[in-house]
Amino acid sequence: MPHGLPRKIRIVFILQLTIVSVAILLSYYIALSVFGDSVVRATLRKEADYYWTTREASPDARLPNVYNLRGYFLAPGEPLSVLPKELRGLSLGFHSLDDGAQAVLVERRETGTLYLIFMARQAINAGFWYGFLPAILAVLLICLVTWQAYRFSKRLIAPVTWLARRVSRWDPRNPDVSELAPDKLPASIQEEAKQLANALYILAVRMTAQLAREQNFTRDASHELRTPLTVIRVASDMGLTDPDLTPRLERALRRIQRAGRDMEAVIDAFLILARESGIEPQREWFDVCEVVEYEVDNARHLLGDKPIMLSLECAAHPTLHGSPRALHVVVSNLLRNACNYTDQGQIKVFVEEDRVRVQDSGIGMSAETVAQVFEPFFRAEQDRGQGVGLGLSIVRRLSDRCGWTVELESAPGEGTTVSLCFVA
Repeated sequence: MPHGLPRKIRIVFILQLTIVSVAILLSYYIALSVFGDSVVRATLRKEADYYWTTREASPDARLPNVYNLRGYFLAPGEPLSVLPKELRGLSLGFHSLDDGAQAVLVERRETGTLYLIFMARQAINAGFWYGFLPAILAVLLICLVTWQAYRFSKRLIAPVTWLARRVSRWDPRNPDVSELAPDKLPASIQEEAKQLANALYILAVRMTAQLAREQNFTRDASHELRTPLTVIRVASDMGLTDPDLTPRLERALRRIQRAGRDMEAVIDAFLILARESGIEPQREWFDVCEVVEYEVDNARHLLGDKPIMLSLECAAHPTLHGSPRALHVVVSNLLRNACNYTDQGQIKVFVEEDRVRVQDSGIGMSAETVAQVFEPFFRAEQDRGQGVGLGLSIVRRLSDRCGWTVELESAPGEGTTVSLCFVA
């Protein structure tokens, strides 16, 4: 499980830690670099105002002389030599000296000129110890708390991860659920995880039992349905050998034979659909034209007295490696649909090298109907009595299992053309 829940939680914690740490350090940097200069200027301005106010009250007011602030006063007529060299010649206003290590404010009034020097480098050092260092400690504390939270979260999801790994190794066709049996669960699994494991265990057991019942039904139904059909076919064959057979009885026996063969094809088709998708249907070489011709003859009985011409044109005689009985059912359903939804005109069946086309002049379908026509139990016209809406659904499912594709073109009032393509 390379992309499982533990990895996602780890990524979330790492992202959270990175974002918080960067935010703290970036905030400190912005405060120091962006707002630092404005804070220094405001400090110098306030100190200057305070000094001038104090000097007005007392001419002997002391100049500032603290850790990061120095003051100098130059009276009118006093030589510049009393000032440090770096202050001589500075104009009024703010100045930056020694590559930003010192910030200087120069102000002049009637009583003299005031020079205030802010030791920025000392302030930066102080800011490091009182600002940046606490920020680093805060980041380290966040890292520690995040690591502990991650370990705690990992312990919480460990049972879910354990379950996911066991379930991921199941074979869908025969899941091994023994590890999830209540008596085999690890003692470290919490109560909620035990409930989940028990639910999965019960579900898997039921699925296995249901799959076994379906397989048994498929096998038994195949055997039990073929037995009476074999009896019917043999009995009808024996009846047809009677020399005294009347024409009417002969027609009835041949209809019984045909119905028996159709039923065998339907049983085979349903068994193909009932098997798992990974199991290939039995294949053999057969003539497509023979199958289509047989179904076209059958379809003539569905037309009754309708003024419809049903024709077959074999432009090619392809041989196909697949299930002939599946093709019987597919073509039979296509022809049954064409007969049901065509009231007059013609139905043409074409056998080409790579496909079978069934074209009718029936009622046709809109684009919305075409989009739903392969859904089970969908019918283009509900008031027509024939069918329950499963024919084209069975056609699509059988074609998918056999590796064929179904293409449908239709327009209201212009008929429908369905193509069964053998080569995708």
